[in-house]
Amino acid sequence: MKKLFLFYLLPFIGIPLWSQNQPILTLEEAVALTLENNFDIRIAKNDLKIDEENVTIGNAGMLPRINGTVTNNNTILNQTQTQASGNEIEIDGARNININYGVGVEWTIFDGFRMFARHNQLKELQNLGATELKLSVLSRVSAVYQTYFTLATQQQQLKMIDSIISVSEFRLKTAKNRFTIGKASKLEVLNAEVDLNADQSTKIQLLEQYGVSKVMLNELLVRPLDTDFKVADVISIDNTLILPELLSSAEKQNPQLQLQYINKKIQEYELKQVKANRYPIISLSGGYNLIRSQSPFGFVTESTGRNFNYGFTASLNLFDGFNQNRNEKVAKIQLENTQLQIERQTQLIQSQVASLYQSYLSNLSLLELEKKNEAIAKQNMEITLEKFKIGSVAPIEFRTAQENYGNAVIRLTTAELLTKQSEISLKELAGSLTF
Repeated sequence: MKKLFLFYLLPFIGIPLWSQNQPILTLEEAVALTLENNFDIRIAKNDLKIDEENVTIGNAGMLPRINGTVTNNNTILNQTQTQASGNEIEIDGARNININYGVGVEWTIFDGFRMFARHNQLKELQNLGATELKLSVLSRVSAVYQTYFTLATQQQQLKMIDSIISVSEFRLKTAKNRFTIGKASKLEVLNAEVDLNADQSTKIQLLEQYGVSKVMLNELLVRPLDTDFKVADVISIDNTLILPELLSSAEKQNPQLQLQYINKKIQEYELKQVKANRYPIISLSGGYNLIRSQSPFGFVTESTGRNFNYGFTASLNLFDGFNQNRNEKVAKIQLENTQLQIERQTQLIQSQVASLYQSYLSNLSLLELEKKNEAIAKQNMEITLEKFKIGSVAPIEFRTAQENYGNAVIRLTTAELLTKQSEISLKELAGSLTF
């Protein structure tokens, strides 16, 4: 009896009974695998590399364009010429050759400061890509945290149900022994068997949920979905979160809000580029060409030349059907919309943080209450088990104590998970989730 009682208590002092051969996946390892393998993060990293490659003065239009050209035109003539004297000259297969090759350069030296606005816009697009990467990382890491601690809770609940089943098996065995010696009715045996089946059914349901959570975490880690593992089932709660600090941190660090601020800067530079069309565009041009031609007839049969040309072009939009005014108005409205999006996103985040913080406080209070309930139910279970072993407690009373303890553990682990999930979500919104 004493050994069986210890067997019942072992899961609750950290000795696993149902998963001892599974490798342990730590939270740090899970996060590292996610940062390395997750598809969303890898795509965001590649997008950032593209944005970084695009930030050049050449892409902004600040550098000259230099082109090399080669032209080779050939003509084969079959011709008969009659001179004034009456003589006829036949030309058969005469070949004319004209070759022109050289280098030309064009350089826009002033375009109403559009090139500078474009270069600054490219930098902000790079910042946008970096912030999108941060958002992707926070989102994926938060999902890993949520799933990991869900698995930890499910492991705790599986340990509890294993203990419940072991005690129910002992109860059934005791009932059968008592029935054999005539001290119990068949009804007592049947009730014990029904209760054992109910416990095993609960375990099957818990195992199903546990298996689904494992698949979800393996998917996040981008590894074979049937990879077997277990997690550390200790959940530590940060109970020091303060609402004003969370709101302040969210305003400064929340990636979604930062994206809106960057979008506003991008639109400001877009407006500057539109306004640049009111200024003249000045371009310099120059070139150096070599020319060579050959002709079998005529006064000149071969010629060569070297040409150097240079100049500038200035253009100014005097009238374009009022499109310039229209484009500027549209750009200003779009800029106004970015400010409205900032205000909307700010209010949305503040609302989310405030709502989650209320859930966080409620879950903390609920967690403390469930800790007390679990301790009481555990003590009641231990006392009832001792009385059952000596036959001073009816089976139905023993079953009630057993169910009360199981329900208390379920409520406690659920409250612990909900509190941890609230904490993770708050830190994600505040941009302060560490990994």
